[in-house]
Amino acid sequence: MFPIRDTIPGRNPPIATWLLILVNGLVFLLELGMPERTLQQFFYLFGIVPARFSHPEWAAAIGLPIDTYWPFLTSMFLHGGWMHIIGNMWTLWIFGDNVEDRMGPMRFTLFYLLCGLAAGLVHWFTSPGSTVPTVGASGAIAGVMGAYFLLFPTSRVVVLVPVLFLPLFFEIPAVTYLGFWALAQIFSGTLSLAGPSEVGGVAWWAHVGGFTAGIVLQAFFVRRGGDYRHLSRDESGIDTGWVPVRSWRA
Repeated sequence: MFPIRDTIPGRNPPIATWLLILVNGLVFLLELGMPERTLQQFFYLFGIVPARFSHPEWAAAIGLPIDTYWPFLTSMFLHGGWMHIIGNMWTLWIFGDNVEDRMGPMRFTLFYLLCGLAAGLVHWFTSPGSTVPTVGASGAIAGVMGAYFLLFPTSRVVVLVPVLFLPLFFEIPAVTYLGFWALAQIFSGTLSLAGPSEVGGVAWWAHVGGFTAGIVLQAFFVRRGGDYRHLSRDESGIDTGWVPVRSWRA
């Protein structure tokens, strides 16, 4: 299933979401101008290489700095290819504006970065011996999805399901889509633990860590005592979010 859009209209310009997409795009353009060897070195310097922090002697032997933790921040602005960045930015575009509506631009930006940091730490703890650089904004975006899961439980998501050559569109509850996505990350992450940690791939547990961080941290960033904007018909506050839709009046 590929998400196309959600049913919650944005009520304010998603300034922070736009800026995050812009920064990721500019960094990706910078990557495109690098020779392959330079790009590989760039990823090792600014991506998360768990063994760099778990085994500093190894990092020092190959020339990686061992006295900095900046990669936990910089890695979330790097991407490994066109599909990587397009998929991440599209997901951020769908879910980010609504979460930003409930937090405001400054709070949302801090929330996003903290979720990304949490995702990076979880990846380090679950793959401490990996020597493969991990890059991408998916951990931070998973945090946005986790916040959306709680803040907009009655929202719906339009998804594309390709059947042979026919594109079929369905509208499903957001909690169903996001819940299925989260369970898929846990299942895939569990399977990945049985494989060799030095093989590249998807950082499943970073997604799980980011999603969980989003669920927990959103409580500290959502505006209280007056929402950032008025609620739409198919959304609700976190404290009453699971009340059936029929009990609400438009």
